[in-house]
Amino acid sequence: MDYNSNRKKLVLPEYGRHIQKMVNHALTIEDREERKKSAQTIISVMGNMFPHLRDVSDFKHKLWDHLAIMSDFKLDIDFPYELPKRENLYTKPERVPYSDRNIRFRHYGSLVDQLIKKAIEFEDEELKKQLVMLIAAHMKKALYQWNKDSVTDDRIFDDIKRMSNGKLFVEEGTVIPDYRENSYRNRKKNQQKKRNTNKKNIS
Repeated sequence: MDYNSNRKKLVLPEYGRHIQKMVNHALTIEDREERKKSAQTIISVMGNMFPHLRDVSDFKHKLWDHLAIMSDFKLDIDFPYELPKRENLYTKPERVPYSDRNIRFRHYGSLVDQLIKKAIEFEDEELKKQLVMLIAAHMKKALYQWNKDSVTDDRIFDDIKRMSNGKLFVEEGTVIPDYRENSYRNRKKNQQKKRNTNKKNIS
């Protein structure tokens, strides 16, 4: 039995072994014009394998790139596009620099930490209060994603105080608007508006 596991490994397996055989055959064609026609036929077949990608702007370009790769860049024709460099196919991508910042309250994210530091610098007390309330509202929304059962305004205000090392605080009795309630009200309002519009259209 002739198993695929015993055959030569395909460069681009998504196109299958038959396409690779067509590419290998194109490499043996001596007439340059016939070789170009063969390449165009291969590109057409490759394109038909992925019809849902035909509207992608650089789809044709990618097909010609793949043809060059499957031929090991040995197909001697005039390609309609500039080909990728062989060395770029096997180089490792640059390492993504990850932040090593130590975030004490990871469930709030680094953005909240930066906003709190910015709020501390505000000299205008009224603007500072407004920013703190915006931060608190965002923290409440983030906290709901982690633990819906223990979300309280007092906890969030206490976290702000701790994260700012006591430099930011909220007056006693302050309430953070619940974004879930606002979303519910807006949804009900839109539904009622839609019902009223439908009644007008029917009448």
